[in-house]
Amino acid sequence: MSTRTLHLNLFVYPGGHHEAAWRHHGTDPDRILDIRFYQDLARRAERAAFDAVFFADGPSLADNVRYASRFRLEPFTWLSAIAAATERIGLIATASTTYTEPYNLARLFSSLDHLSGGRAGWNIVTTGAPQAAGNFGLDEHPVHAERYDRAREFVDVVTKLWDSWEDEALVADQRTGLFADTDRIHEIDHVGRHLKVRGPLNLPRSPQGRPVHVQAGSSEDGRAFAAAYAEAVFTAHQTLRGAQDFYTDLKARAAALGRDPERLLVLPGISPFIGSTEAEARALHEEFDELTQPAYSLQLLHRLLGLELSVEELDGPVPRRLIETRGERGNGSRFQLVLDIIDREQPTVRQLLRRLAGARGHQVVAGTPEQVADRIQEWFEQGAADGFNVMPPWLPGGFDLFADEVVPILRSRGLFRAAYDGATLREHYGLARPRAVPVRSAGPAPASRATTAGAGRRATSGVRHAVP
Repeated sequence: MSTRTLHLNLFVYPGGHHEAAWRHHGTDPDRILDIRFYQDLARRAERAAFDAVFFADGPSLADNVRYASRFRLEPFTWLSAIAAATERIGLIATASTTYTEPYNLARLFSSLDHLSGGRAGWNIVTTGAPQAAGNFGLDEHPVHAERYDRAREFVDVVTKLWDSWEDEALVADQRTGLFADTDRIHEIDHVGRHLKVRGPLNLPRSPQGRPVHVQAGSSEDGRAFAAAYAEAVFTAHQTLRGAQDFYTDLKARAAALGRDPERLLVLPGISPFIGSTEAEARALHEEFDELTQPAYSLQLLHRLLGLELSVEELDGPVPRRLIETRGERGNGSRFQLVLDIIDREQPTVRQLLRRLAGARGHQVVAGTPEQVADRIQEWFEQGAADGFNVMPPWLPGGFDLFADEVVPILRSRGLFRAAYDGATLREHYGLARPRAVPVRSAGPAPASRATTAGAGRRATSGVRHAVP
């Protein structure tokens, strides 16, 4: 009998994932900048034994913030406060390889992992928003392929920095006076196409060895990147068949690289509207959709597809022939997902906007707790998912309903844990703690090493890859 069980993350958006959540009577917009609100949410998710809370991020202001709560909370600050208010739940933060430096990022994640006792995860993104460039002194946003090329080198450098302290380097022997065995602390001396970093990191290896690598791209470049580096993948799918195809493809790519595909978790998003009857759940969904503002929705459509449409065109067909198919949008997985909806369902512009309002292309389900549990079980057992990013349409009520009504059903079916078995995010995800694989320089050691008890040992040359 299989012991495979679901993995569930709480994906937190200010106010909730429906674009009109902040306007709904079940949401208190005055609390969306109150850390106590998020601490309460995280404690609630921890009581439900969720694997992690996940904060998305981006290094620029969304162009549609006029109509929705689409600002970004800096995740390290926020998750540090959440770490202090919780004990077991994982803490996953988004950070960009395009608009950060690897040394600073390695320190931030290592510090969060130490602070939380081994609960940190890094959602690795290359940043798709072109307006971010101007915030970092760039004239233009790097192209898709260039961003992924930098990302591969970036992750390799960060992993080397996390491994620059061997596990045995921290000695703290009060009797002998040896605090750190500097023969086990290594410069990485990385010189590459995009980056030049000496190292080592300036703090010891963290409880998990390395924070968990998470990735959220589903384009061709994104899939290749995930197969090589990711330990969990966040993805968006509308149909079971599409999710199955992605799942099979990603696992096969990982296996072809010599990785165990069971150690790469595929976690689609799901945004549930829950009611005591299906009609009640659908009415709730409609209630949120009625609060949407066309100006916001049309901006989202422009960002996803390049379409410039007016309010007067809402009840007409989506002008498929006008959709931009050149440049970066054509490379994006979300672009293709929306095209598939158009081709499959032939919606009006208004119908398409409402399809996207709930969760920006992630799966939206309206039904009873049993129906929501049925959908989760179907995808889990039919080779489409190892678990889900739960994306409540509004907060906190949308999550409370899921935790109170759906989670007990999943447990009664033997699909989800009743309590944590471990204390770290790696343990929640069933991932082994990796040993440090340091890059060892053939050059002379720093003079300070000669004074340590282990001065007779000297590093040897060697190279290793960052694939976990």
